[in-house]
Amino acid sequence: MGDTTTSTTSDLSPSVEPMRAARPKPPEGTGLCMSGGGYRAMLFHTGVLWRLNDMGMLPGLARISSVSGGSITAGVLGLKWQRLEFGATGIASNFEAEVVGPIRRLADETVDAWAIGFGALNPFASISEEVQDAYRKHLFGDATLQDLPDSPRFVINATNIQSGALFRFSKKYMGDYRIGLVMSPTVRLALAVAASSAFPPVLSPATLEATPVSFAPPDPDAPPDLTDAAFRSRIVLSDGGVYDNLGLETVWKRCETILVSDAGQKIAAEPSPASDWARHAIRVLDVVDNQVRSLRKRMLIAAYEDELKGAYWDIRTDIADYGLHDALPCPHARTLALAATPTRLAATEARLQEQLINWGYAACDAGMRAHVVKDAKAPSGFPYRDAAV
Repeated sequence: MGDTTTSTTSDLSPSVEPMRAARPKPPEGTGLCMSGGGYRAMLFHTGVLWRLNDMGMLPGLARISSVSGGSITAGVLGLKWQRLEFGATGIASNFEAEVVGPIRRLADETVDAWAIGFGALNPFASISEEVQDAYRKHLFGDATLQDLPDSPRFVINATNIQSGALFRFSKKYMGDYRIGLVMSPTVRLALAVAASSAFPPVLSPATLEATPVSFAPPDPDAPPDLTDAAFRSRIVLSDGGVYDNLGLETVWKRCETILVSDAGQKIAAEPSPASDWARHAIRVLDVVDNQVRSLRKRMLIAAYEDELKGAYWDIRTDIADYGLHDALPCPHARTLALAATPTRLAATEARLQEQLINWGYAACDAGMRAHVVKDAKAPSGFPYRDAAV
């Protein structure tokens, strides 16, 4: 069902309460959150969407929130939404051609290394702008946020480095609660996705040029506090996962049922961490980042154990933990190997693409049938049967 509620600056405030009981009762509707993780996440989430499509559940989504690699997948789905041929059962018969195909073609291309090399040598374009150009070339063309559908509401999340808040791109508005909102923005979709996936340090920051007078009048109940031209003229953005790697905040108060697809990578142990200030500082920041992600996940699981409806699946999950006798065969050792795929925007071998898509398909299936639609029929097999996982 669609999102029919209004959005104000107060809706953007950072208030992810620790328990379901603390949330105001949201409107009925299902929200899908897709995490970051480079091409690994992009492909895993493609499998997730494929399974939701096969279950006839895509038209029932009210809101799709994404960060980083998840925003690439979400951006393609949003752009192609009007072209999807949903039948009476809610299944889009052309999903593979319209959504999977373009994503897999991008996965054949290396974007990050080329953008870093060319951007470093090009005095007229930043690394992030090179990434944006690659997204325009391979996926989005000159489409803008106004080419997204009204329903479901697509929210592509970045992090505002100046305000320290989550910056949201959507058809209805872009902005954050501290600098305010620009209504009906015409920003290119490629820029929004590039900002959302500008993971530091090499692909960040992305910059957004705006006109201060284009910001809407402030909400009297929650006026923004950073209204100077310095904050509204040149907005400096980084990966949405810096603030919220699950893309959870934008659906927390807005949807009754929350589905979370997590393709993030767990921090690796280091027996001998570097002691020089630069590498040691990076390691310390990685530990802080990992802890923030862990806290959000614990909060979410606690809410599910209380009253929150929905499901969470993780690229590192053992599928046996869902307790389904007819889950797709996904040996944990194999799926852990897939979860260790580097967080890159680098050309990915075709078989690995298919295995990551298959694993997203299977993980979503297990989570949905174990917790949301327990009477759903088990799938007959993987989308790519020969690849398995």
